[in-house]
Amino acid sequence: MSATWGWGSLALLGAYHGLNPAMGWLFAVALGMQERSGRAVLAALPPIALGHALSIALTVAVLALGYAALPPLWLARSVAGLLIGFGVWKLVRPRHPRWVGMRVGFGDLTAWSFLMATAHGAGLMLLPVFLLGSGAIPAHQHGHALAEAAPWLTSAPLWAAAVGVHTLTMLAVSATIALLVYYKVGLAALRRAWLDLDRVWAVAIIASGTVLLL
Repeated sequence: MSATWGWGSLALLGAYHGLNPAMGWLFAVALGMQERSGRAVLAALPPIALGHALSIALTVAVLALGYAALPPLWLARSVAGLLIGFGVWKLVRPRHPRWVGMRVGFGDLTAWSFLMATAHGAGLMLLPVFLLGSGAIPAHQHGHALAEAAPWLTSAPLWAAAVGVHTLTMLAVSATIALLVYYKVGLAALRRAWLDLDRVWAVAIIASGTVLLL
């Protein structure tokens, strides 16, 4: 696997997070309908993206600490177990955090998005990409060879760029869907899609952990 694979994976995961209504576009549409303004939809998306980015950054920062303290293979297996366990838990108990009402400001939306992304394990899905970085982690290697496999955990510019690519893709997809729903589809037709995507989300987390474990 190459660096292109890594950047492409970050962008695809960003698009997937942007597609998931739990990550914010559904809330933005509801706010827009309340205000009867497409501008309100767009205004809600930047703080939602910021909260998402903060959640991702925190998760990756914790991973970086573990990377500095643990052998890479141990860390990879621990992360794989965490992903699989979290995915199974989300399948068994698919609950959504509830916090703010409909009268919210920039800070409220940022905090809400941070909590939602964290509760749904958005950052966890990126951990395999950050661990593999620009190359895979062969099972027979260890030590410095493994350390070189995850440059995104040891380089601040690459770390920031990776989070940025993921977040910008998520924002672009969220904005596109939110505007389409607001102007064309409406909220009533999306109730079933919310439930389906929750299950896909949980299965995707389990799959990420399984790939990393293998």
